[in-house]
Amino acid sequence: MPPPTPSEYEQQLVAQRDYLMRFARLQLRNDAWAEDAVSETLLAALSKPQAFEARSQLKTWLVGILKHKIIDSLRQRQREVVLDNGTDDEASDPLEHMAFKADGHFAEKPADWGNPERDMQSRQFFDVLEACTDKLPPVQGRLFLMREWLEMSSEEICKELAMTPTNLYVQLHRARLRLRDCLELNWFAAR
Repeated sequence: MPPPTPSEYEQQLVAQRDYLMRFARLQLRNDAWAEDAVSETLLAALSKPQAFEARSQLKTWLVGILKHKIIDSLRQRQREVVLDNGTDDEASDPLEHMAFKADGHFAEKPADWGNPERDMQSRQFFDVLEACTDKLPPVQGRLFLMREWLEMSSEEICKELAMTPTNLYVQLHRARLRLRDCLELNWFAAR
């Protein structure tokens, strides 16, 4: 397949902008910062189109660039955290609705999640996962995305946000519990 012409390449880049904006907003939780990161990503792609060797999809390549731009933005903004003034029941125990036996195992068997490998390949699943991630409290969502999507190490996150490893672990644990509940309700139970 011949490489795209410059105008086709630019059109393909523009077509990915909405997806890139959603991805950046999920992590940065700030429209202006997300816009900056996406603009820098598209400018980088435009300035070196030869770097895209079509070994992957254009979207995958652009997300790779965007991840680095997001990390740069996080470092530049140094420890700015968007706080949610809403009702976040941080003090409540996220496990209180579950029953455990004395040995620490679930008293009630968790819901059957079917075939996770097949579901992971489903675009609909990722849409639900993205919606569930977007509904996390801002601090938890940011930490979860830094760890799981941007693949930053725990040490990097703790250093970047001046938090203790214990606090990071607790916040990530709570985020994962909320994601699990959201996925069970909106994906696995809905099927």
